[in-house]
Amino acid sequence: MRFDAGLTGNGVASTIVPSNEDGTKMELRLDSPTSITLGITEACPMRCRHCYADCAAEPKSSELGMPAWIDLVEDLAGQGVVQLYIEGGEPLAKPGILDLIRSASARMMTMLRTHGCGLDRGMAAALRDAGLGRALVDLMGGNAATHDAQTGVAGSFAQSGAAVRHLVAHGIPTDVLVILTRHTAPELQSILDLAAALGAARVGVLRLYPLGRAKRLWSELALPLADQMAALAALRVPQGLTLMQSWHPKDRNCCWQGAAINASGRAIGCMYLREYVDFGDATKTPYNDIWRTDPLYRDLRGGRVDAACMASGGGGDGSKGGCRSTAYAWTGSWTAPDPFDVELNKGTDLARLPPRLLGA
Repeated sequence: MRFDAGLTGNGVASTIVPSNEDGTKMELRLDSPTSITLGITEACPMRCRHCYADCAAEPKSSELGMPAWIDLVEDLAGQGVVQLYIEGGEPLAKPGILDLIRSASARMMTMLRTHGCGLDRGMAAALRDAGLGRALVDLMGGNAATHDAQTGVAGSFAQSGAAVRHLVAHGIPTDVLVILTRHTAPELQSILDLAAALGAARVGVLRLYPLGRAKRLWSELALPLADQMAALAALRVPQGLTLMQSWHPKDRNCCWQGAAINASGRAIGCMYLREYVDFGDATKTPYNDIWRTDPLYRDLRGGRVDAACMASGGGGDGSKGGCRSTAYAWTGSWTAPDPFDVELNKGTDLARLPPRLLGA
């Protein structure tokens, strides 16, 4: 058996898709999640125009405190989780973040997604010493004018670039992430070139999801699918840099292995399902019990879809039908095909959201 690498929607490389030695795909059913995403806070000093969580400067009263997160991580490790992905909001703004990373990294591969807020040399050293396995830093443009306009904070471009440099200098494998929008599309090449110059290992180009602030500003931010594909096709990847992207079929339908907990401790399967599902309180019910018993969660992991593209082979590798979040957003059906797949799109205009999603 071998394992083929893909990219989940949050930018994490996945290596859990099995193949026989002849390249044919094998069915895989997990009794529990092996990796999980924690959205530990919805507080952030940035004011990003595309923010999926509608973050504010101060945390919500419903957010878990750090002792509760550390207890939860210990419990998840005991349930067999071996990879942890921490995001926000801005996780570095959460008091006690180094304690959480230190606790998690002793038992799991631990990754952190950040805007680089306050990530100076000292913080990079502290993250290394805490055992951080990988960092992912968001860039919203190839220059300060574009990036700072999208984050709403002057000086944030310089801060993000410096964060990448500090992380790399302290031996932490570091990726750059960029969400493809009307604003970032013309600057994708310069972002790749900058990432390579800063020493990043990979760049993940991510699709835009209709969630939070991005949903309200969709007409300003979103591109038609043909324009998205053209922007990706035009890229020249600098030597030594790896390009990842989150368009099906290169990005798999990861619901079959997806696990996530939001800032209030609710199990939501995937951070991109945050507005659509609530599988229960992960602080009161072991995640493995939620995983095994929630009917919708079980159904999503079953991979039943109305259509699978030929590029994925229609097989049992988890690719079938693409992302469930975007499929549900445009159709209201959990089994619909992903409209971000060129083969399965069938004329859906991704630059416009359905009135149902906007509450019309």
